[in-house]
Amino acid sequence: MSRTESRTDATSYPKITPEVIASHGFKGDEYDRLLGILGRDPTFLELGIFSVMWSEHCSYKSSRYWLRQLPTSGPKVIQGPGENAGVVDLGDGDCAVFKMESHNHPSFIEPYQGAATGVGGIMRDVFTMGARPIANLNALRFGDPAHPKTRHLVSGVVAGIGGYGNCVGVPTVGGETNFDPGYNGNILVNAMCIGLARSDKIFYSAAKGVGLSVVYVGSKTGRDGIHGATMASAEFDDKSAEKRPTVQVGDPFTEKLLIEACLELMASDAIIAIQDMGAAGLTSSTSEMADKGGVGIELDLDHVPQREPNMTAYEMMLSESQERMLMILKPGSEGAGEAVFRKWGLDFAIIGKTTDTGRMIVKHKGHVEADLPVDKLANSAPLYERPWVPTVPPKTILAEWVPALSTLTGTLEAMMSGPHLASRRWIWEQYDHMVMGHTLVRPGGDAAVVRLPGTKKAIAASCDVTPRYCLADPVMGTKQAVVETWRNLTAVGADPIAITDNMNFGNPERPEIMGQFVGSVEGMGEACRALGYPVVSGNVSLYNETNGKGIPPTPAIGGVGLIPDWSKTADIKLKHDGHLLILIGREEGHLGQSLYQLHVTGKSEGAPPPVDLEDEIKAGNLVRALIREEKVSAVHDVSDGGLLVAVAEMALAGNRGVELFPYEGKLPAHAVWFGEDQGRYVLAAGPSTGEEIAERARLLGLAVRIIGRTGGDAIQLKGEGALPLTQLRKGHAAWLPEYMSGKRNS
Repeated sequence: MSRTESRTDATSYPKITPEVIASHGFKGDEYDRLLGILGRDPTFLELGIFSVMWSEHCSYKSSRYWLRQLPTSGPKVIQGPGENAGVVDLGDGDCAVFKMESHNHPSFIEPYQGAATGVGGIMRDVFTMGARPIANLNALRFGDPAHPKTRHLVSGVVAGIGGYGNCVGVPTVGGETNFDPGYNGNILVNAMCIGLARSDKIFYSAAKGVGLSVVYVGSKTGRDGIHGATMASAEFDDKSAEKRPTVQVGDPFTEKLLIEACLELMASDAIIAIQDMGAAGLTSSTSEMADKGGVGIELDLDHVPQREPNMTAYEMMLSESQERMLMILKPGSEGAGEAVFRKWGLDFAIIGKTTDTGRMIVKHKGHVEADLPVDKLANSAPLYERPWVPTVPPKTILAEWVPALSTLTGTLEAMMSGPHLASRRWIWEQYDHMVMGHTLVRPGGDAAVVRLPGTKKAIAASCDVTPRYCLADPVMGTKQAVVETWRNLTAVGADPIAITDNMNFGNPERPEIMGQFVGSVEGMGEACRALGYPVVSGNVSLYNETNGKGIPPTPAIGGVGLIPDWSKTADIKLKHDGHLLILIGREEGHLGQSLYQLHVTGKSEGAPPPVDLEDEIKAGNLVRALIREEKVSAVHDVSDGGLLVAVAEMALAGNRGVELFPYEGKLPAHAVWFGEDQGRYVLAAGPSTGEEIAERARLLGLAVRIIGRTGGDAIQLKGEGALPLTQLRKGHAAWLPEYMSGKRNS
């Protein structure tokens, strides 16, 4: 009997056939590559282990080449990409730990559990580093509201996010939700978490040392989520519902216990290394920890806590059951560690040891089921430079080419009462955004603000991307997404520090899709370098396609910034009558790819608005200075829908009307008020201060215009009937609740 056969006689596994190999996601010559590494046929477990480690989801085999071009370091970066999450310095020994990650495929198949476990997984990435999670955000993309599945998916995803985050007791403080037919076949659920840690107590995943205990903690292992990573690395078809067994099942109450137990043990000096059992479960956590530590690892699966009877080695190694962690403990600390986890009602089991062999050996019921070289397992995935073709940006559309409707305020009301601009209150009111008591700026503004307990500091965070811009021009669209988060952080008074990203694209084997990805990386890199705003963590989600139709390119950006003194924080609410509204930034009336164009014509055409990074920096620095000098009473950046929408949002937030002054330039009125020109802010300030602000902007070479005055209970524009705020609010607030209750279908 051969050595290979002796490893498989404990369990009756299927014979490895071309069909079995294909079902594990191996493509092209990848299986031959595996045979070359092993020098023999793999066991069934070894086939499964390599299949998940070489999956797109785990290996980034189509994206690694390009991601290396992004700026990842900076004066405040403590840890960039390569660990569970990024870490940035907040001063005084404080640091922020954060990351964004996708749970797209699971959420489309089973929206509640898919979204819930996405929240749970991203929180584990953060507290694995030694940080207490203090804020969650999310970026959600759904299909056409008229599509028969959209309402069900919205309901399940929102309930899953709220159900998990609320139970754990971490506030969900911000995010964004879009509707677009491009997501009919693949929704996107991107979850972001921010944690707070001390810079001298950051924990990493390298298992350094030989003969050390490999410890499993948390929940028991079940059969849920097996091959979840492989499923997330493939397109969908008409049979996607059959993949429901690959979706993990979460338990937020166990996650809360796990957070507390881990942080308690982290307060001691017992832990050498720690890793979340995320995608690919035990397989990825063990192999990655061993590889980073330069050691081998030997596992005895008989000691793995199991939720179900008669689990095979294959099931245990590939399960993605939730709320589980792997630790390497210092010799002699096992008893103390076990006492902590037993106190919190969690499993604690020594399931192996580190070795000097450089191999991963997996035993089950007295048999060796896998014997693999750790370095090859962790680092041998194919690296593809896939063929790509650039997206040719469309020509700029002139403002006069987009029809002007008869009434500006009527158009405003219609746009703000539709799916793209209607209030998202129905969503964020299902999230506990005030738990922990540190949330200063709630959902609905430019950026969320959460104060750091015991200090004057606060963290600001925002998630942004405009997919229609990225579809038209991935380079400019992604550049815009980066600066949009930068502006949102600036608008609350924060110094932007760094970003995390979630790169959501279709099938990279199609050159046009790969071209979108390449362009997106180029735009992100250019913006981040210019702004001094590095990428410290992130996630790539490819194969977001169904039956060959991919999603719009959606490089979601999560930005994090620091407010030195949280008492000097701005928001969008108009607070006083008689204050001037000052617009900073160039007015060019750009209507290509705008929501106005989509509203009027039903189409998104032309080039997206260009980004001037030099002007962005000048305007942002001025706005932050004005906030800290307490010269302004409200700040809002101009984005989706243009200037009139931004002013209306400020008026609704403060329940205070505005009188808008006539525009005296050459642009058509509809382009002035609905153009989506970039780099712009609307500031509210007292009359004398308003003139001072305008002069300071001019001295910096920035365009500036005083556009109105606050007061009354309506939006008034010369030549238009007054639009009462009560009337505008009614439609703005009603669309989403009415849609979700079935009173309207679009």
